[in-house]
Amino acid sequence: QVQLVESGGGLVQPGGSLRLSCAASGITFSFYAMAWYRQAPGKQRDLVARIFSSGTTNYAGSVKGRFTISRDNAKNTVYLQMNSLKPDDTAVYYCNVAITSSSYWGQGTQVTVSS
Repeated sequence: QVQLVESGGGLVQPGGSLRLSCAASGITFSFYAMAWYRQAPGKQRDLVARIFSSGTTNYAGSVKGRFTISRDNAKNTVYLQMNSLKPDDTAVYYCNVAITSSSYWGQGTQVTVSS
């Protein structure tokens, strides 16, 4: 079955950096677009960034220029490099893959940006 396991979250000061990782199993990883979403308390889950099998990327406007999504098909892993973090980036970050009509999620990793 499809499994997505995120890691790399934590507490960081404003202006700091974190790198999130998502290890995928149960899929032919290189075939699929991978995405990162986030959900802050009391808010809906929103798309942060997506990387297609071609390597093409897209980003939410609020993170463009600060976050970078990448993938390593040999390791079945997608990354989210987050720089210049702001308190508004505080959320649980989720890895996602959509396969035909099904959407799969990891368990999430907490990112807290606070001084």
